[in-house]
Amino acid sequence: MISNTTASYGRVARFFHWSIALLVLSDIALGLIGKFTPRSGDTVAFLQLLYSTHKTIGVTILALAVLRVGWAISQPRPVPLHPERRLETFAADTAHWVLYAAIFVLPLSGWVIHSAEVGFAPIWWPFPQSLPFIPKSERLAGAAANVHWIAGIVLATMVAAHIGGAIKHALIDRDGTLARMWNGRAAGKAATHPGKTASVLAAIGIWTFAIGGALTVFGPAHNVEAASQFPAKQTEGWVVQDGSLSITIKQMGAEVTGGFANWQAEIEYDEVTRTGAVKTVIDTTSLTLGSVTDQAKGPEFFDVAAHDTAVFQGNIVQIGGPKHQASGSLTLVGQSVSVTLDFDLEVTGRTAKASGGTVLDRRDFGMGMAYPDESSVGFAVEVRIELVATKPE
Repeated sequence: MISNTTASYGRVARFFHWSIALLVLSDIALGLIGKFTPRSGDTVAFLQLLYSTHKTIGVTILALAVLRVGWAISQPRPVPLHPERRLETFAADTAHWVLYAAIFVLPLSGWVIHSAEVGFAPIWWPFPQSLPFIPKSERLAGAAANVHWIAGIVLATMVAAHIGGAIKHALIDRDGTLARMWNGRAAGKAATHPGKTASVLAAIGIWTFAIGGALTVFGPAHNVEAASQFPAKQTEGWVVQDGSLSITIKQMGAEVTGGFANWQAEIEYDEVTRTGAVKTVIDTTSLTLGSVTDQAKGPEFFDVAAHDTAVFQGNIVQIGGPKHQASGSLTLVGQSVSVTLDFDLEVTGRTAKASGGTVLDRRDFGMGMAYPDESSVGFAVEVRIELVATKPE
């Protein structure tokens, strides 16, 4: 029988139930494997495949969920087998509503993460990579990641409760609850459904509490905008009032941009000779770099646990007009390399604006040696600096 009756589930409803259940359990397993797999050059190809599979399954679940809800609306709903057990029926109905919401919230939040940051692994055809109206935003990706994490916990809890209930009905109650979803066997007598308002409100309450906690209690740990904080102000020389220090790399052929939130610069500059000196100290622990932030901070790259600062020290000379160069040494992860930074400088009264950058090669600092080619991580690292400084009276 294709359609539902008041005593059984039809083939279509059973298909949706078991296919979504299988995909959900598979996706949970893939997510856990990915979470506990170390990030390294040896595992990058495996993790890319794993997360592409995880994301594509998630979007598939979302598509099936839409179809399932559409089908459920058009079908009669089988009656509860034990309507006299009001608390048990209420709990079962609430768990079902929570699960229905979970198969929307979890894949949607994951898709928002993928859309808001440069994805580490692509979603496979025929699904699009990005959702409309979702901007590239580290803050949005962080908020969605919190919701995704909490939604995963809610889903896992409800799945465990759902399985436990099914086992109880099969082994203890020995009724037809599991059988009518397994093979469509009819069970239950004609009866009216108990009101669903209470269970729907309970499910809404659970999700309100879960998502509210994800966005408030856990939000500050993730929602940090890269390179948005002002550098520390100096008391001598030119005082930096505003600025940003960003880097751009290529991962899997796609550009990923991030930056350092905490850094400070000591600048001396003579407007007559157009020469000066600069020393910049960077807190490498403040780096954010999209979905690969943790990997970038790890021992294969910036190794922030062992090297929590980077220092550039050099001399400034004018090349012509507003064009200047700062040439010196950059010490990063224990390696010192000669670096020249080209920038434009405009001085108006006691205010100076500088904008420029340079391109580094990660191999010069011994970074990412487990990635011998550019198929996973590019060699070039583009550095950009923007700042506004004032000269004390």
